[in-house]
Amino acid sequence: MYKESTNIVVKHLVNRLRDVRTASNEFRLTIEEISRIVASEALNDFKTITTNIETWQGPLDVEMIEVQKLVLIPILRAGEPMLTGILRTLPYARSGFLAMKRDEETAESKLFYENVPPLEDKTVLLLDPMVATGGSLIDGISYLKSKGAKKIISLNILGAPEGVNAVVEAHPDVDIYIAQIDDRLDENKYIRPGLGDAGDRAFNTN
Repeated sequence: MYKESTNIVVKHLVNRLRDVRTASNEFRLTIEEISRIVASEALNDFKTITTNIETWQGPLDVEMIEVQKLVLIPILRAGEPMLTGILRTLPYARSGFLAMKRDEETAESKLFYENVPPLEDKTVLLLDPMVATGGSLIDGISYLKSKGAKKIISLNILGAPEGVNAVVEAHPDVDIYIAQIDDRLDENKYIRPGLGDAGDRAFNTN
């Protein structure tokens, strides 16, 4: 299942990312903002637990997200600002990391680094800004499944229909929450209209 955000603020922020005049620092902060909104949509029905807190009027039982059941895993490097943004909202969630690189000749991705905590009985939020062919996301999901993740939710900023459909076909049990689905992939497997290389723009390495 995939759900594209209909939030007008999200659309506004995505178009800020597209603007080539958006500097790298603003680019990162905008990804953080979008990620927090999309995460809130994805976790709208997430399990809560009753917690007793101390308020200005005394003790009170309240419902809180069970963050101990969540693991946030960005696909580096472009997914790092997504992690930063969501951790501002859920600072006690655990994190892990996957580093994957796309081969520009074959458009295929390869995993070259991983560091993830135990995933048994956990819901993983897999953070990957761009879904072009869907290859890195498919491989990342497969890897996390092999590590025993109970449930995987993919959070994404921008995608092409071809890539999103490929992920849905490969992993129909994974829910995808994405800010914007663009028109198509071009002959070079880039998203059109897209926004360029998210990692390069976020960290000013282009």
